[in-house]
Amino acid sequence: MANDPMAMIGLSALEARERMASGALTAVDYMRGCLDRIAAVEGEIQAFEWFDADFAMRQAQGADAHRKSGRPIGALHGLPVALKDIIDTRGIPTANGTMLDAGRVPERDAVIVEKLRAAGAIIIGKTVTTELAFMHPGKTRNPVNPAHTPGGSSSGSAAAVAAGMVPLAVGTQTGGSVIRPAAYCGVTGFLPSAGSIPRTGILTQSPTLDRVGVFARSVEDAAMLAEVLFGHDELDKATIPAPHPKLLSIASTDAPVRPQFVFIRTPYWQKASNACQQAMEELAEHLGEGCFETGLPDAFGEAASMRERINLAEMSKCYHRYIRDGGKQLSPQLSEALEKGGKTLAHDYIAALDWPDYLYSGLDAVFQRCDAILTPAAPGPAPKGLESTGDPVFNGLWTLCGTPTITLPLFTDEEGMPMGVQLVGPRGGDARLLRTARWLVKHLETDGQGD
Repeated sequence: MANDPMAMIGLSALEARERMASGALTAVDYMRGCLDRIAAVEGEIQAFEWFDADFAMRQAQGADAHRKSGRPIGALHGLPVALKDIIDTRGIPTANGTMLDAGRVPERDAVIVEKLRAAGAIIIGKTVTTELAFMHPGKTRNPVNPAHTPGGSSSGSAAAVAAGMVPLAVGTQTGGSVIRPAAYCGVTGFLPSAGSIPRTGILTQSPTLDRVGVFARSVEDAAMLAEVLFGHDELDKATIPAPHPKLLSIASTDAPVRPQFVFIRTPYWQKASNACQQAMEELAEHLGEGCFETGLPDAFGEAASMRERINLAEMSKCYHRYIRDGGKQLSPQLSEALEKGGKTLAHDYIAALDWPDYLYSGLDAVFQRCDAILTPAAPGPAPKGLESTGDPVFNGLWTLCGTPTITLPLFTDEEGMPMGVQLVGPRGGDARLLRTARWLVKHLETDGQGD
């Protein structure tokens, strides 16, 4: 195993962690496999904004020395993790996807980076994001087909995991920036409930909507990473003191009874491609009595506009320094959004802030009847071309409501491009959602073996 880099990077993150914990695999050998893979594909994929192989290897050597000393090891011992380049890293450049922050080197780690280091993770590099984490595309290409968008704004994080360069990565979502690129690139993307993961030290675009999410190759791997990141932070008022969740142990257990799903097309169903619509309908039919269909109140048709109103108004305020110091260097796309946000009337913005709880109240009856909502993760496969990051219309509704969501790479279209299935759970139901997602993956794998 130690001499076969391709075999090593094929391990799940959970398997790699267990082997490193037992001494069957060293962090140096595992890192060497990742570095070989990066050397082979990064030139085409361009997932990294900053990367230093020597720095990564020194961290791996330190992880091995720590284990050999007999001291306790962390939950992510020796695992390389890539970070979206809006997450502050002490002594490592963090450019926020804009030339206006080129050369910026933070003096402190973001809170989640402190958590990763304490858990024994290795910060392998900073991944490409869109301009200031909005919608103007970066340089990253889709690993499945480089002629297609990888999505945004966490494009580099999704692509790095999908291409096998890293087992785990962290991103953020304000509209659809975790779920959509995960779906486009064919990996698992998990966005926990609002307020679960602290955001201190991360570029603030919209305090109401911003959330941290993770990318992995399996539900269990996503649960393992997210569990380390959960927690209260006094500087992030969205987080609350609560017992630390057991995401991995619950996600890894079998559901006591067969989960119940509800198929919801959402008010934006007409925007889904024919291939996406057909795949979702066939999945719902395949689940039989384990899945029923329902609609949403008419008010959900306003979710996209309300989410945008909050996003742009808060972004205009949070990005004021960029407008002041370098407005002419911003893309027309971002400049237009900032101008629109700046014109939002105060009473319209304040009224929009009532909508997350208003809409979520309409989901109570749905969640009383099911374990998870089943809905598209994106309108279809990643669009061809690199001028757009795709449409977040199937994500923004759930971002606004603050619900946990996970996308699973269950489908492909006729050209082999991934299409994700999005599962949505109730606020605070993250562990149960992960367990339900794992059940669905295993159920479809078992059915496939029986065909």
